[in-house]
Amino acid sequence: MQIKSIKAERRKTAVCLAVFLLLCIFGITEYRERAVDAVAAADGKKIALTFDDGPHPYYTEQLLDGLKERNAKATFFVLGEHAEQYPELIRRMSEEGHLIGNHTYSHIQLGSQNVEKFKQELIKTNQILEELTGQEIQYVRPPYGTWDKRLEQELDMFPVLWSVDPLDWSTRNVDSIVRGVESRVKDNAIILLHDEYKTTVTAALRIVDELREQGYEFVTVEELLLD
Repeated sequence: MQIKSIKAERRKTAVCLAVFLLLCIFGITEYRERAVDAVAAADGKKIALTFDDGPHPYYTEQLLDGLKERNAKATFFVLGEHAEQYPELIRRMSEEGHLIGNHTYSHIQLGSQNVEKFKQELIKTNQILEELTGQEIQYVRPPYGTWDKRLEQELDMFPVLWSVDPLDWSTRNVDSIVRGVESRVKDNAIILLHDEYKTTVTAALRIVDELREQGYEFVTVEELLLD
């Protein structure tokens, strides 16, 4: 039975690859993207793009346009103060199937002297996001990765850190950001980026295109963690 299963999976992958090659030849963009997804699904390699600090009134919209064209999903850990300023972008993220998480209201870093303020910022941001999307917010990306496990039970929230950080905020070199991701990425990677820079948006869309060619599927953090 195991040999039959392996053979079936190989046939499935071969068919997906054949379809992909044919569609590349004929240049049918929409179906080519679907074929790439089918190949990624067959290989079972999933990764999550995550974006912190947004939404940005211009670059986030560009990013959403590019992700939509590629039928790729991402996770956005947004600031409450930005969500209030650009509610239409939060609604669009939700409507287009992206996961929205909490990045505090003002990008406050948790410390021993501000636990209560940090907690209140998470609660306030959750309220803003839930009012805009109608969905419960369960995931949090604590600024600078500083977290207190006691908050998980108090707020019923799950912290999400990252495994690949190309330090996109420190450079305006698109190639450097792309290399910083592709040199370290592997199955189940969580990639940290920031959707407030033009270079990051350009790099992120290149990353989607190039890693898809390597058989990766782009999913939300939730799908990655619960798979």
